[in-house]
Amino acid sequence: MTSSTTCPRPGSLRGGQLGQRLRSAIGDGAASLRRALRTSVARGTAALRHLLRRAADPVVGSGSDPVPAEGVTAAAAGAGTTGAADRRLARRLSVAVAGLMAASSVAGLTWRGLYRDAPANAATFRAYDLGSLTVATPLLAGALARARRGSPRAELLWAGMLASVVYTYAYHVFGAAFNALFLVHVALFGLAAVALVLALRSLDVAAIADRIRPRTPVRAVSAVLGLLAASLGGMWTWFSLRFAVTGAPPEEGLLLQPAPVGHLGYAMDLTTLVPGYATASVLLWRRRPWGYVLGAVLLVASAVVQVDYVLALAAQAAARIPGATAFDPQEPFIAAAITGAAAVLVAGLRPDPGTRGAAHAGPAATEARR
Repeated sequence: MTSSTTCPRPGSLRGGQLGQRLRSAIGDGAASLRRALRTSVARGTAALRHLLRRAADPVVGSGSDPVPAEGVTAAAAGAGTTGAADRRLARRLSVAVAGLMAASSVAGLTWRGLYRDAPANAATFRAYDLGSLTVATPLLAGALARARRGSPRAELLWAGMLASVVYTYAYHVFGAAFNALFLVHVALFGLAAVALVLALRSLDVAAIADRIRPRTPVRAVSAVLGLLAASLGGMWTWFSLRFAVTGAPPEEGLLLQPAPVGHLGYAMDLTTLVPGYATASVLLWRRRPWGYVLGAVLLVASAVVQVDYVLALAAQAAARIPGATAFDPQEPFIAAAITGAAAVLVAGLRPDPGTRGAAHAGPAATEARR
């Protein structure tokens, strides 16, 4: 009788053990998550510092100062191997992006009930699909093919097209109502972003900067980038501050869109395009190697975005959306400035048959040519 009163019941024993194991598992999982986050933050910070140092140093990879031979050999071997691996993966991802973009664009244009948004937004997304199918996909595929044959101009065009895909499909992912192609759009956004980072990492930025013709008006392009940063950033900042002080909503542009989508546009421009334009403008003015690359990539991407904007205006007008405007009178000047600046940088690269493939051959090949 005594032993039966002092022993715990089987059910309570199992419950206590289960609770103890559950608490232990949660504790272990939390500890693992903390370690993983610390490691990710540390690696990300180190990578960001490395990129900032490369962007800020005018001599990195330029060959203007002598470098110890043993340092060149070790660094070139490691960088060349890493760059080749990054480039291969970026190309494979880019092929997947081109295929998915073509398929999703065809679906968006032919599947009339796909976009379950307001009529103005549905017309806008179909216009984006038209631009992706007729402009972005062919340019991305063509640039990728030329880049494989060693064209440094194609390398910049390739990266610029990936940047345009990231920007465009951010609207599909974050601005569209949930639809049947949501996962495809997420895949396009994510794959293009990763491919863009890898493509930029694989570039021999110094070799590209060395190929810029001396007479290329890089400071004029820098001024265009600075004007884009100041006008776009100033406009969105003014509307945002006015709303914070007076409560007056931001003025609606010619492209009709609901307030949440307009807010998304403000957020994307202020966190990506405006700082990107400003950074590229400063670096290009100082003739830093990364200034050429960032300037060309951003301007190419922006030119494609302008095409999407023109198509969206026409699509809303064709769909007879109340208040829609088929033409923006300022757009020809904006598009001409962006496209012209992009053409100046890309066309300003000096072709050199003797260094075919130098833009992505890595520091080892660059040093060997010298």
